[in-house]
Amino acid sequence: MTVPEGSLLAASDLHKTYGPTTALAGAAFSVCPGEVVAVMGPSGSGKSTLLHCLAGIVVPDSGTVTYDGRDLASMGDADRSALRRSEFGFVFQFGQLVPELTCVENVALPLRLNGVRSRQARQEALGWLRRLEIDDAADQRPGEVSGGQGQRVAVARALVTRPRVVFADEPTGALDSLNGERVMELLTDTARSAGTAVVLVTHEPRVAAYADREVVVRDGRTRDTEPVT
Repeated sequence: MTVPEGSLLAASDLHKTYGPTTALAGAAFSVCPGEVVAVMGPSGSGKSTLLHCLAGIVVPDSGTVTYDGRDLASMGDADRSALRRSEFGFVFQFGQLVPELTCVENVALPLRLNGVRSRQARQEALGWLRRLEIDDAADQRPGEVSGGQGQRVAVARALVTRPRVVFADEPTGALDSLNGERVMELLTDTARSAGTAVVLVTHEPRVAAYADREVVVRDGRTRDTEPVT
């Protein structure tokens, strides 16, 4: 596989089937540090499967995914899990925050799982909540904050380990347009300033407009479009 120059994460000729269903049929992808790439396509086109392969959650049937010069398929499950804890961040449509934990505890959780002491993890988490303009809800639980606030907490949790790649799967799908725009502004501005690559799965053109480039997935195949302006 020839990795495009400057790419941090790249995939080539990915194939993946689930029984008789073909999810990917030769998909390709690349993203550079600090770049936001929107992955678009209709439901069932293979967008989420592509994201899961890029993140090392799913191993493709064939093809190659390379992260920072390493072939993900050649890594063991434990190594891929460690990569997702430390160098990858994730934002999902419904946040998936732990309801029993406060917002600051949710943000600190990835640091705690990586062995960071409680006090230091809390301070780091508070800093990210402040940066994302949600520190006033630090000691509230997810059920006590609005959807837009909760999704900002999820973004803070994704960024707290200072990952090199953030995977955002329909991050505004459960939000109204105003809250969705604010979350996207915060996510993309913060990621770009930190040099973090963002893989953004969406079916909404207004969300894709925050990206530098679009990759369209259709019937398991990918097509790059002109940069978004």
